[in-house]
Amino acid sequence: MLPATDARPSSRAHAFRTLAPVFFYFGIAGVATVMLGPLLPALIARWHIQDAQAGTLFTASFTGQLIGAYVAVHRLRLSVISGAILTAAGCVALTVVNFNAAHIAFFCVGLGLGAGLTAGNVITGTFATSSRSRLLAVLNVAWSIGAILCPILVRACGPSGIDTFFYLTASILLVAALGAFAIPHEAPAPSPQADAPGPRISLSPILLVLFAIAMLLYVGVENALGGWLPSYAIRVNSTAHASTIAFDFWTAELIGRLLMATPLNRLREETLYRLAATLLVLTQALLIFAHHLGPGHIIALTLLAGLTIAPLYPLILAFLFTRAGRHPRLGPLFAAASLGGATLPWFTGIVSTHFQNLRAGLAVPAIGTAAMLLLAAAIVPPAKSTT
Repeated sequence: MLPATDARPSSRAHAFRTLAPVFFYFGIAGVATVMLGPLLPALIARWHIQDAQAGTLFTASFTGQLIGAYVAVHRLRLSVISGAILTAAGCVALTVVNFNAAHIAFFCVGLGLGAGLTAGNVITGTFATSSRSRLLAVLNVAWSIGAILCPILVRACGPSGIDTFFYLTASILLVAALGAFAIPHEAPAPSPQADAPGPRISLSPILLVLFAIAMLLYVGVENALGGWLPSYAIRVNSTAHASTIAFDFWTAELIGRLLMATPLNRLREETLYRLAATLLVLTQALLIFAHHLGPGHIIALTLLAGLTIAPLYPLILAFLFTRAGRHPRLGPLFAAASLGGATLPWFTGIVSTHFQNLRAGLAVPAIGTAAMLLLAAAIVPPAKSTT
């Protein structure tokens, strides 16, 4: 699989054709990644558990993602194939297990997602240097489409059809595993000419740690919001539907990434990152401190949260690959991202249970977003010389 070296239409078409199996896998992986959010109210009722207990399910899933991400970069195509199969197996297991055993099933789901998603990001991020941020944005659009379909499928299956949802998701994952055999085996390291213009910037150990923290915070914030906003909406206003809120959040994220990938996006990447992070902090502050929110207000804030979080992860990855390409420590970096998904949603549940108020719990992702904003000073690449 040779990396593209320009942004001509023929090169972009070649990239999209080659990466089509990765895009398809990311679509169904999006369903599996976010399914715990819209399913959470029904699972809490099924197993009669509290928020703090429910939060451990996020931890189990993203602990699996951490391990899967760590090993994924060694065999990229195999990681996508085996990852899809492992996630499918975890989904099938969730139809028969109790609450305690569900942790093992969610661990398998996460293990597969960590391997497959990490490999897909590396394949895409190192494929074409000249259109990297747009390809990564489109890849994340595919993931967002799956995230949007997830609450639709959950609602279509109904509260008593959770097992049907798991079987359907597993079936499509197996189709994605078959399709992944069309992914080229391994991309050779890009030549110096492929990386022009501009020299590659070395990734120091300190900068490596800062990127790991940024990725950890992003995945933690996204999954804390995607996982807990449906429950927040129901508790603030009893007329709200968990699946509707989840659908609104992931739809807004999809729209934000589509806008990022089109010529309508005229903002510099560093400006877009700082603006989006700032607006996301303000949105979460309103969710925490504004009282007597009606259904319309909750939906509006959910949409704004999805729109503002949308560009952050593709931009972090673009900043990373611009600096380092296929760095030998990409595995630990993506593992750190999964650690965020394992800890922040869980900690959100702990804080919510301690204060008996989910508003207090949402302070966890808000603080995480503020930290991401502060990290912009370090992770954004320096401007290219115009001389």
